[in-house]
Amino acid sequence: MSEHYYSKKTSAKSDERTWSFNLKGHTLVFTTDNAVFSKREVDYGSRLLLESFTEPEIDGDLLDLGCGYGPIGLTLAKEFSSRHIMMVDVNERALSLASKNAEQNQISNVTISESDRLQGVADKNFAAILTNPPIRAGKKIVHLMFEEAFEALEHQGELWVVIQKKQGAPSAKQKLEDLFGHVSVVSKQKGYYILSAKKV
Repeated sequence: MSEHYYSKKTSAKSDERTWSFNLKGHTLVFTTDNAVFSKREVDYGSRLLLESFTEPEIDGDLLDLGCGYGPIGLTLAKEFSSRHIMMVDVNERALSLASKNAEQNQISNVTISESDRLQGVADKNFAAILTNPPIRAGKKIVHLMFEEAFEALEHQGELWVVIQKKQGAPSAKQKLEDLFGHVSVVSKQKGYYILSAKKV
């Protein structure tokens, strides 16, 4: 398989850069690098997902599935300081950056760990899971992520997904309907869909 941001290791030369970005009223400082997703700014899909997300009614931890260098998970940790946020990714460089970004933003209510999809996640009782899935990994991988997320949610827990129409939003919505029974299209902007499904 060719090397992508969803690869475990990278041979790409490191060239770190640090910049700040405002997300949900919080100014966060991010250090990024080559071979991570959206290294120059927080991508539009992740921003729309964060703006659309509403805190679940049930108690419990939140999971940022495929966290990259951490914009979604760290924003959630700032926004919902009483909750614990788990952040997982397969990309070792991204995980190192996410840890650095948590530290430089003085965020402590997070756990950052390596996991291929949810295979490395032991605690599977989340109130909500958010993902901007690695479309380039292929539909099979993305749909496996949805299946594992369903199993990892508490009763009444919610899965939130951002996906572009041209990159498979209709088939993603169908897959989620098959798993959850019902899916809400929370937002549609610039070709991006925010999908939300509750485990009932």
